[in-house]
Amino acid sequence: MSDRLFIFDTTLRDGEQVPGCQLNTIEKIQVARQLEALGVDVIEAGFPISSPGDFNSVIEISKAVTWPTICALTRAVEKDIDVAVEALRYAKHKRIHTGIGTSDSHIKYKFNSNREEIIERAVAAVKYARRFVEDVEFYAEDAGRTDNEYLARVVEAVIKAGATVVNIPDTTGYCLPSEYGAKIKYLMEHVDGVHKAILSTHCHNDLGMATANTISGVLNGARQVEVTINGIGERAGNTSLEEIAMIIKSHNDIDIQTNINTQKIFPTSRMVSSLMNMPVQPNKAIVGRNAFAHSSGIHQDGVLKNVQTYEIIDPKDVGIDDNAIVLTARSGRAALKHRLQVLGVELDQSRLDKIYEDFLKLADKKKEVNDDDVLLLAGAERTHNHHIKLEYLQVTSGVGVRSVASLGLSIAGEKFEAASSGNGPVDAAIKALKQIIHRQMVLKEFTIQAISKGSDDVGKVHMQVEYEGRVYYGFGANTDIVAASVEAYIDCINKFVK
Repeated sequence: MSDRLFIFDTTLRDGEQVPGCQLNTIEKIQVARQLEALGVDVIEAGFPISSPGDFNSVIEISKAVTWPTICALTRAVEKDIDVAVEALRYAKHKRIHTGIGTSDSHIKYKFNSNREEIIERAVAAVKYARRFVEDVEFYAEDAGRTDNEYLARVVEAVIKAGATVVNIPDTTGYCLPSEYGAKIKYLMEHVDGVHKAILSTHCHNDLGMATANTISGVLNGARQVEVTINGIGERAGNTSLEEIAMIIKSHNDIDIQTNINTQKIFPTSRMVSSLMNMPVQPNKAIVGRNAFAHSSGIHQDGVLKNVQTYEIIDPKDVGIDDNAIVLTARSGRAALKHRLQVLGVELDQSRLDKIYEDFLKLADKKKEVNDDDVLLLAGAERTHNHHIKLEYLQVTSGVGVRSVASLGLSIAGEKFEAASSGNGPVDAAIKALKQIIHRQMVLKEFTIQAISKGSDDVGKVHMQVEYEGRVYYGFGANTDIVAASVEAYIDCINKFVK
């Protein structure tokens, strides 16, 4: 019988810590339900004490999903644990994830402490959490740079205190795969009572080795992996769920099974990318636009003769279906609703009707509406309650003439208009916008992404605007790239103008 590998998804906690990727509670519930359909075992829903929004999201996610364990992160602090317990009160299966740094660097500089005191604090936190829940996970932060002998002492102590899972994070992404695998093996061989708990991996991708380290950990005895959709996460990101799931599925010699329904990987990837405004790089393994594309003549010839020549994964195994329903201006509500359901989005009739109206407008501009377009439409309602809205935009631009833009804004229901010239249509439009919004704002980053390859495609614009020393992230999407740029700028402004 094969071993069971538990999938712990932290997209809604570690993944959401990426600047500009914050979701509201409704969006988090959409993702959580999709993760449940995907088959993840544990959903880390948030860090409840960090903000009222995180606290509320853990509550609502606990109500929304049924069989996955809902996990809440804490520090090794009683108040954190108390708040997590309250946030998890509706969870059918609940887990508290508590811990503390164990490397000499963390002990000395972060805690101004010593090794013995850290073990005492770790044990106290686990024991306190066990007073409220049966399932307690302990994380030894910066375990990747913690010497193995001391780490084994910590792990043994927290297991004796009642930890059911012990997380061994490579917090800085520093370890080599051989080094991380040896660390897990050392713990499996030197910790008394190690089989009373599950060892978990949590690897970051700072040096591009998160997936390799995670697999090395699994091959040496870890039976839980902490991952995110598309590998999103702080800095260079986390281990990506889709890579681990497909490595396990593709290698018959790894006698380990997961509960992941791999056919839901691609739609889940697209949903998270759309809701978090986080583009998936085209060459991303498993879910990138080019993951199953072949451009060289030698590769094309080989694939045409036998697909297994250059493809080790059937695209349908990850949910990429070439025969998917094509949405056009002639598609009805049923087709749109079906496509949204396939992508994990459930809507009531009133929201479906509103999105259908927007869908028809978009379909009139484009020949076909793809999955990313549909997800953008489903997420567009986040702008409906904005304090500042774009009413109209008109731009004159061309070769040999100076660009001129005029626009109208609605600010809390009051109408404003302005016009300006500029070095190109986007510059002109933003200058006109600034005539109405009198703030000292600095555009720090401006990124344009086309979803597919057509000239009529929806353009996605990501912006960073600095205001009073803070950077705000905005997003816009439109078949008119100038309009998308202005919408992204307004999205930034709405985040600092109350």
